[in-house]
Amino acid sequence: MTPEIIFEDQDLIVCIKPAGTATQSSMMQAPDMVSILKNYIYKNSPGKQQPYLAVIHRLDQPVEGLLVFAKTPAAAKNLSRQLTQSGFGKHYRAILTGTPVSPEGDLTNYLVKDARTNSSRVCTADTPGAKKALLHYKILESKPPYSLAEITLETGRHHQIRVQMSHLGCPIAGDRKYGVTPAKDPREDGSPRSYDTLQLYACRLTFRHPRTGKELDFRLDKLRRL
Repeated sequence: MTPEIIFEDQDLIVCIKPAGTATQSSMMQAPDMVSILKNYIYKNSPGKQQPYLAVIHRLDQPVEGLLVFAKTPAAAKNLSRQLTQSGFGKHYRAILTGTPVSPEGDLTNYLVKDARTNSSRVCTADTPGAKKALLHYKILESKPPYSLAEITLETGRHHQIRVQMSHLGCPIAGDRKYGVTPAKDPREDGSPRSYDTLQLYACRLTFRHPRTGKELDFRLDKLRRL
């Protein structure tokens, strides 16, 4: 597979992860973004040396969107520090099933992960393994039974957006793990509308260049609409 590179220099790579491709996987049967990018770097390096590539953040396998990887240990350390100290902006667009009562708001929940089922759920703060999860959402458009939301993550928990929006009562359309059976939304021509795949897109990344300190802002060219 040929990766879709948005930006690349000696320190980092920003690319678009296709829906259905894992960020990093222990399974050998299907390529993941780490193996795809390492192969790309190796083929394009004059020395043909084994490339260094560090995962900074991840996207769920069904999610399409922007990812940044570090090409040096120093860049990895800097970007990871930005990620943990809120200097790293991760922005999404999602088509929700339903519309929240409040058109804009902040969600704060505690989540706990179940490794056996590869899922997370909302829990109380004193639940063993609980982690605080924060996000901000804003409804951009509403066409019942769906709405389009812009979501900014303040933390990066397992399946965070999917779990929190489902807990709010507006699961992401096409989410078979945390959602509901897609509603039928008759179009003007009478054909039914439903979503069979997860409608969540990592549409924007903002951070400072790990070496120069320059502010970087990457966006998907085509933003999803209802």
